[in-house]
Amino acid sequence: MKFSERIQRIQPSMTLAVDAKSKELRANGEDIIGFGAGEPDFDTPDKIKQAGIVAIETNMTHYTPVGGIDALKQAIVDKFERDNNLIYEKNQILVSCGAKHSLFNIAQVLWEEGDEIIVPAPYWVSYPDIIRYAGAKPVIVDTLSTNEFKITPDQINSVVTPNTRAIIINSPSNPTGSAYDKKELETIAECALRNKLLIVSDEIYEKVVFDGFEQHSICALGKEIQNNSILINGVSKSYAMTGWRIGYLAANEEIVKQTGKLQGQSTSNPTSISQMASITALNDTESDVSRMVDEFQKRRDTLLSCLLKIPSVECYKPIGSFYTFPDFSAFYGKSFKGKKVKGSIQLASFLLEEGKVALVPGLAFGADRNLRLSFAASMDTIKQGVDRITKALELLE
Repeated sequence: MKFSERIQRIQPSMTLAVDAKSKELRANGEDIIGFGAGEPDFDTPDKIKQAGIVAIETNMTHYTPVGGIDALKQAIVDKFERDNNLIYEKNQILVSCGAKHSLFNIAQVLWEEGDEIIVPAPYWVSYPDIIRYAGAKPVIVDTLSTNEFKITPDQINSVVTPNTRAIIINSPSNPTGSAYDKKELETIAECALRNKLLIVSDEIYEKVVFDGFEQHSICALGKEIQNNSILINGVSKSYAMTGWRIGYLAANEEIVKQTGKLQGQSTSNPTSISQMASITALNDTESDVSRMVDEFQKRRDTLLSCLLKIPSVECYKPIGSFYTFPDFSAFYGKSFKGKKVKGSIQLASFLLEEGKVALVPGLAFGADRNLRLSFAASMDTIKQGVDRITKALELLE
């Protein structure tokens, strides 16, 4: 069988692979604690579920317009104005089958062979492969934990070439949990405009922020920035709706038109039932979101406290999302039963085999010194999981 060159450019998602492996082991009777999941462990709020049930009972089960129903687009427009001080028209909104689908669509529509896209590392695992599949080149820029894993204008300037088309900003970030404040976003926006770079702003974790951090959208810094940006968001993370598969983008009308054309020839419309449920999510569940975020903050504090008790482990305190990204590199070069730990993949494999704990190797995010732990898990699971990690690491010599 001959496969296309473009499919061979990309790799399977390591985060999904780790989650699938831990579920498989559990199904086979293994006692596995999973820190790999990139989704809230809360159930979808009842109001949202009820809206989905009503949609089924009222036969909202047919095709909709490719880019989403008018009522959902209006709810998104209202959300942007209410939450982000952003004004969009409904013809500037495209609803897709998750935020990942939105990102995939724009990559296919906007980028091609020879184009370069700046991706700060650590990055969400799918950014580079989505870019490669489009034929473009991801230009990876390593950020530093000492700078809270944030890219600087100087770093952007150092990699811009005549082929550079865009930069992806993910705030709050998966996997680090870092987030840019307004002043930092202003400097990046100015740099992007000066270099004529499109800004792709992935804001899927915007509501999951801690310690009173004030979340800002880079698109809200002025009309020129807004016109030069594509805003990506969705309902998966904030509303515990990962399986409902609704994401959306906001951009200028022509980008939306061209992206909608691609979607019309691929998936067609996102699920009608999920669209109806998402209207309720956006309009009427802020108290549910606040409750989940409060619990995430408590879990973050617990996980961070436990991790920092492990000798030689360093960890940035995340300001958003539901991940920690500790540095375990002090254990590289050590061995267990003749097998040497050379990097994050080997360490994650060791912890799964010997500690029965599933973590995602940092190499998947472009940072081999680290491993990602999700704190979308109960307090007991967090404490027991870190205890297992600690005991397993003590076996290395």
